[in-house]
Amino acid sequence: MNYVRELLKGNTDCLLLSLINRQPTYGYQIIKELEKKSSGYFQFKEGTLYPALHRLEKSKLIKGEWQLLPNGQQRRYYYITEKGQQVLANRLATWQDFSAAVRAIIHPKIS
Repeated sequence: MNYVRELLKGNTDCLLLSLINRQPTYGYQIIKELEKKSSGYFQFKEGTLYPALHRLEKSKLIKGEWQLLPNGQQRRYYYITEKGQQVLANRLATWQDFSAAVRAIIHPKIS
């Protein structure tokens, strides 16, 4: 079993919502930011990213808007919605509780 893949699968939405919550962003930028901020640990492929973005958009956690760039190209920027911010806050709280419980077992305090 590939544990990294399973962990990523369970946390992809939270990672994406966290990045988009900081600033509106587009697909390629998300891929690069995930890689940069994780020191190369997360290396998303388009085949992973875009289905996740579409799922988040369908759930109304983010919204995508096309923007015309000065060079005439269009780029789709993603913005977090109010619902997305609420879901992110809940997931982060759950993650904090979960990771604290795991840490307490893996690294018990000596009494």
